[in-house]
Amino acid sequence: MALKAVFFDIDNTLYDSATLSAMARRNSVLAMIDAGLQVPEEQALRDLQEVIEAHGPNHPRHYDELLKVYGMDEPRIIAAGVVAYEHTKIAYLKPFPGVVPTLMELKRRYRLGVISNGLRIKQWEKLVGLRLHHFFDVVVTSEECGCEKPAPGIFEAALRALDVRPSEALMVGDRYDSDVVGARNAGMHALWFKREGEPKASNEIKGFSEILDWIKGSRW
Repeated sequence: MALKAVFFDIDNTLYDSATLSAMARRNSVLAMIDAGLQVPEEQALRDLQEVIEAHGPNHPRHYDELLKVYGMDEPRIIAAGVVAYEHTKIAYLKPFPGVVPTLMELKRRYRLGVISNGLRIKQWEKLVGLRLHHFFDVVVTSEECGCEKPAPGIFEAALRALDVRPSEALMVGDRYDSDVVGARNAGMHALWFKREGEPKASNEIKGFSEILDWIKGSRW
């Protein structure tokens, strides 16, 4: 069966989401301290992490909730944190090396899509910010499907959107438990984008450009 479609996760697959989040949170806390928050930097970072875990990553008012922890409601401090976070996010929202040329090459041969857990508008914001949105024929999110990876439903929705069979599709992602296992359970092929450590299996890659070599070396 010939390969017809390649799907991708977004965070830590197309770009370094972990570094972006860490730096954006730290810079936002420093900005809030500069604006008058009298809390040690590391303590504020720990408290912010607890707020994010308690309210979820998509909560729109993390910094409001953080100030509530300290019994405060100071819009200047909240705004300082929000602005610093957004400015840092823009600075770090860059594709991994090899992403653009690899997507360009893949686009010539296959249909491309995204399968991502999260809110639809948030995922599109990332793709537009990365300037990668034009590469993808479809973007499927857990918000639209009502289920998250590794549930088969979200993968099946993506396959239907491109009208391809599971055996004709490849999933590329950084999370083994959700991207690789989920795709395989849906009958798809899967590549584990594992940037740290040496690959130990035939379906593990360290660099994005290795996707092309993997496809060429596979029997379709």
